[in-house]
Amino acid sequence: MGRLWFNGAIYTMEAENRTVEAVYTENGKVVDAGSAQKLRSEHAPLEEMDLQGASMYPGFQDSHLHMLGLGETLLSLDFSAMESAAKMKQALQEKKNQLEPGQWLTGEGWNENNFTDRKIFHRWELDEIAGDSPVLLTRICRHAALVNSKALHLAGITEDTPDPPGGIIVRDEQGRPTGYLLDTAVDLVKQVMPPVRDEELREALQSAVQEMLRKGLTGGHTEDLNYYGGFKRTFQVFEDLINHKSLKFRTNLLVHHEVLEDMHYHGFRFGPVNDSLSFGAVKIFADGALGARTALLQKPYNDAPETCGVTVTSKEDMESIVKRARDKGMPAAVHVIGDAALEYTVDVLEKNPPPEGTRDRLIHGQVTPADLIGRLQQMNVAFDLQPRFVVSDFPWVQERLGEERLHCSFAWKTLMDEGLHCAGSSDAPIEPVSPLEGIHAAVARRKPGVSHSGWLPEEKLSRFEAVQLYTRGSAKAVSAEEEYGIIAPGFRADFTILENDIFQVPLDEIVTTAVKAVVVDDTLQYGTLTT
Repeated sequence: MGRLWFNGAIYTMEAENRTVEAVYTENGKVVDAGSAQKLRSEHAPLEEMDLQGASMYPGFQDSHLHMLGLGETLLSLDFSAMESAAKMKQALQEKKNQLEPGQWLTGEGWNENNFTDRKIFHRWELDEIAGDSPVLLTRICRHAALVNSKALHLAGITEDTPDPPGGIIVRDEQGRPTGYLLDTAVDLVKQVMPPVRDEELREALQSAVQEMLRKGLTGGHTEDLNYYGGFKRTFQVFEDLINHKSLKFRTNLLVHHEVLEDMHYHGFRFGPVNDSLSFGAVKIFADGALGARTALLQKPYNDAPETCGVTVTSKEDMESIVKRARDKGMPAAVHVIGDAALEYTVDVLEKNPPPEGTRDRLIHGQVTPADLIGRLQQMNVAFDLQPRFVVSDFPWVQERLGEERLHCSFAWKTLMDEGLHCAGSSDAPIEPVSPLEGIHAAVARRKPGVSHSGWLPEEKLSRFEAVQLYTRGSAKAVSAEEEYGIIAPGFRADFTILENDIFQVPLDEIVTTAVKAVVVDDTLQYGTLTT
């Protein structure tokens, strides 16, 4: 009654170099694995899927991203690949010419560290470009944005406006807002923007899922429910599209703490909604990002000694939120980048352990001192890592942190060697959503085609360890390692099938390897296979 998958390199990921000749699947699960002849004889499959020499792996999953944000970026003005302020200005001028009078000019992904002059546009420069159009340009880290005078006026932000809790309105020497907003200060402008339309949300989610499938992903853990007009409206978009009927795509929805009560009011609980869609941990932001100097550090920034960063959620507030999550039987997922934020997050989670059968999640964890690793080893937590941050953040991050802190930063190999659970992700749209780019970055710790030995080369992962991040690691992040992450009897029939064997090709060819097919629940969701 089932299918036989054969004629390729089938990596089970149970152990390094562990392969099987064929796999037999039925009703969405792996039933047996071994020789093709044996499986044909014992199971008499109704259909045979010829891999034609391709390589097959357990389905890759991105353990932390923003799917609606990814879709928005795919559909909007994207600055992420621009390497000069002049190109960014040109793109803004061209976009402005396409707008109706007074229409918002928006864009995503600018990064001054990619510009030779490190330029950050002032609101008056944006005024010249945009005229009567309000402007909101989101930085690559999504913890900062640029706005013009019109947007400041609509938001009621003046010289007298105080910084909101967890945010900063950057000002000039006369105390006037420059148009550069950090963390929660961005929300002051977002609150006065026109609400996104339902059809725009649907288009964004559809675009994101198709892009993720094209890149070889069978699922992702996403945080979107607090940003698009409320829980019910946003969740409905996910439920309508990812219904496990017309579309099968394993989607774990992190629940921002501000919509936790709404989720329960509407009758939803932690766990599965259907076989593709489930509610995950309660999301909390401890701090900001290194790029905007809002990640919370124990000592001042090396290149800005006047600041240690920003506390987005205080220790006291975090403990209150975590206790609410525990009352509802839910783990926590904490955005934490700086070592000071990690320390007080560990304090809170140690005192309030997760419900039995679940794990708390530490998203990013970019500065991880040895004393905190020792405490984390005694806790039930998983790290959601973004290997591609190494490619994007070096060398400028060395300026931020200084040599003293660098040895315990972006320390993926150390975390894994110390026995901590680690999952792989992109934080898309902040980084490219391709898991192959993440795998390459974890192994090479440099851009493809660059000849140096990699940033902090002692923290390089093996290819097996890197692939594990996106298979067993992503499963462990949601305490589902007995359901998926390896190819073995009883596990989900979710597969990522690649044209080349990424364990064998030259290292830089990992990122150019084509995705042949993506299978979810024993069902082809992308690509073609010969039967």
